[in-house]
Amino acid sequence: MKIKFWGVRGSIPSPGPATVKYGGNTTCIEVRTDSGELIILDAGTGIFPLSQSLFSEFPLVANIFNTHTHWDHIQGLPFFIPFFVPGNTVKIHGAADPVSKKGISEILSAQLQYRFFPIREAELKADIEYYSLEEGEKVTIGDAVVTPVLMNHPVTNFGYRIDCNGKSLFFTGDHEPLRNIYTQKEPEKRAKYKETMAQKNKAIMDVISGVDVLIADTSYTPEEYMQKIGWGHGTFDSSIQMAKESKAKSLYCTHHEPTRSDKALEAVFAEALSRNTQYAIDEMCFLAYEGLEIEL
Repeated sequence: MKIKFWGVRGSIPSPGPATVKYGGNTTCIEVRTDSGELIILDAGTGIFPLSQSLFSEFPLVANIFNTHTHWDHIQGLPFFIPFFVPGNTVKIHGAADPVSKKGISEILSAQLQYRFFPIREAELKADIEYYSLEEGEKVTIGDAVVTPVLMNHPVTNFGYRIDCNGKSLFFTGDHEPLRNIYTQKEPEKRAKYKETMAQKNKAIMDVISGVDVLIADTSYTPEEYMQKIGWGHGTFDSSIQMAKESKAKSLYCTHHEPTRSDKALEAVFAEALSRNTQYAIDEMCFLAYEGLEIEL
């Protein structure tokens, strides 16, 4: 199985001289199974340069798994070049909206309204298929199996585990460690919610357990997080803790804060490693960057 990062920035694209090393495109990860099947995790702006690398494979089948529908994870989707070429097939997987009850098909049709984009969905030439997933619903893609699990974010967000011939990866999408929303003044509610948190954390850890590669949302430092509680993102420290608890063999930090320069990113990463030396993670913890390739 091969993994390649095409976008590692969070919230908004941030191109420029200060982000050249790690990249300014928003989330997009290419996964190739051992049999060559194409799986794409999220369609941030990184999906556009990814699509430019695919011409030699046309006609192709692309399997896009969307973690959630916030802009930075879908804004590159209308620019995915295979959509515009006859003979290609694009399969889009993701969660249905629990409020509107509308399926994942809305992810593209909403973007391709004339007030947002000059080309209608009906004008696209590829065959497009939509699959609205439930938590735990396994999807077989060639010789790989993709398993979604519900994470913690202000919209339905699936993390995805991919298993292929004994190798595995897990991508959190956007994820904030669960916290008790009740105070000490509400002891009964607090105790009940604590049980709920424990059950949810176990469900997440059961899916992540023992993966070869954990790709995690590490947007903030602990100090930054205190000002952004409830925004739905993790810290370097919480992701290192997740890697430790799940016994992941390696951790790749992503969804980099858009205002953080390459130099500043390396500085806060080094500080996080120094705070967590007891976990001996310095040899298995890395900053993701555009163009980084991993082979399992």
